[in-house]
Amino acid sequence: MKTVIIIPSHLGAKRLPNKPLLLIKNDPMIVHVWRQAKKTNIKEVFVATSDQEIYDVIINNGGKCILTDKNHTNGSDRIFEAVEGFDSKPDLIINVQGDMPLINPDAINYLENFMITQSAEMATLASKLELEDLDNPNVVKVETEEEISSENFSTAKDFFRKKDKRTNFLYHHVGIYAYQFQTLKKYVSLQKTQNELERSLEQMRALDNKIKIYVGFVKDYPLGVDTQEDLDKIRKIIS
Repeated sequence: MKTVIIIPSHLGAKRLPNKPLLLIKNDPMIVHVWRQAKKTNIKEVFVATSDQEIYDVIINNGGKCILTDKNHTNGSDRIFEAVEGFDSKPDLIINVQGDMPLINPDAINYLENFMITQSAEMATLASKLELEDLDNPNVVKVETEEEISSENFSTAKDFFRKKDKRTNFLYHHVGIYAYQFQTLKKYVSLQKTQNELERSLEQMRALDNKIKIYVGFVKDYPLGVDTQEDLDKIRKIIS
């Protein structure tokens, strides 16, 4: 089975302009993410971007990068365009977010292994949800059908930023996805749903169209960079 990692990245972030190119210990953030992905068992790692500046940075660091259309509104659409250009299509695609420079390579391996052994359509990861993050709209939550641990995956019931009704099986969503190629092809052919638009969560398009998303548990949550405060924290950790 052929697996590829594709890291979607663009310069259009409103809260932190030029985010992928901001320096962490003298290297752009996107380079740190690419290096973490290269530490996995998966040999093929690409960055997919609409921006020449990101393309140049990855190529100059010895990586593989694919230029895509500027009009994509989420990572999955950008990734599908990149994969469509491959002569040989992969069986499995792992979408690693371009703003997680501390993503654990073992977590990516864990996700790939689940997808291969279970033949799942789509899967993602989650970690413990801290109490102080319960009402933080910047922290995406996932509700699962059953309790998850490092030993088992469960299917996702819902993803949200804020919700009035509490649930027993609520976790901090880790923004990494794995999908079978045919599942990604189906996903991008679907119209955006109301939940996807209202919540700004692309995974709702899959759930709303009855695509099962399995969720696995990882102990560490890789801090994503959405604000200057996040960037300052990352810089301290990586210094």
